[in-house]
Amino acid sequence: MRFKDIGDKEIIDVNNGERLGVLGQTDIEFNPVTGKIDAFLIPNYKWFGLRKEGSDNRIAWEEIQTVGKHMILIKT
Repeated sequence: MRFKDIGDKEIIDVNNGERLGVLGQTDIEFNPVTGKIDAFLIPNYKWFGLRKEGSDNRIAWEEIQTVGKHMILIKT
C-alpha cells in the first residue's frame, strides 16, 4: 500500500474511541536501513489546529490493528 492511498484516513484508538488525527497530517519515523515504517508521529494541536502544544504522540507500527476504507484503528 502506498502512503498516498492511506494519507487521508483518520486514526482512531479502539481502546477509548478517541480520534487521534489524520494520517496525512503526521510525520513518519522509518528505519533508514530497511526502509520500513517504525512509527507515526501525531502532533498535538490546540486552538482549532492553529497552535501545536506539547510533544507528539508516537504510534508504533505494531499498534496498528486494521487499515479500513476510511480509518486506521490502533490499539495503544
